[in-house]
Amino acid sequence: MFHEAGFWYTVSFVLFFVIFGPKIWKPVVQVLDARANRIRVELDEAARLRREAEQMLEDATREREQAHAEANALMEQTRKQAEELAVRARTEAEDMLQRREQMARDRISAAERAAIDEVRAAAVDVAFESARLVMGEGVDAGTAASMVDKAIADLPTALSARAA
Repeated sequence: MFHEAGFWYTVSFVLFFVIFGPKIWKPVVQVLDARANRIRVELDEAARLRREAEQMLEDATREREQAHAEANALMEQTRKQAEELAVRARTEAEDMLQRREQMARDRISAAERAAIDEVRAAAVDVAFESARLVMGEGVDAGTAASMVDKAIADLPTALSARAA
């Protein structure tokens, strides 16, 4: 057994770790512990970043829903304003149409009155001319004077009857 290489290999291996093991083991453990601590810190940082990202996602979702609600409210308000404007425009157009129609009726009435007055004036002119001709031919001066006096006397009664 002392002449075999495997035996001496095993003994040298064990002696190496007995003598140098604690000196080698401490730095290896320190390196591994430092790496474990660094990984733990990175995992904590990743968890913190994940929580922040989830919070930001919740905030963004809430803001998006709020913006959507505001947009819907704005659209509803705009629709109501458009309806009110349409109703107001329709009412104003109808009012303007009624005013123009009334103005046209007033113009037509004024034109009718003017035409009637013109016809009356023409009839009066024709009547006066006819009366003058008839009186000039068939009425003597005394009868004509008495007719004029009677017409002048009846003038206030005729004017008050016409005014009423």
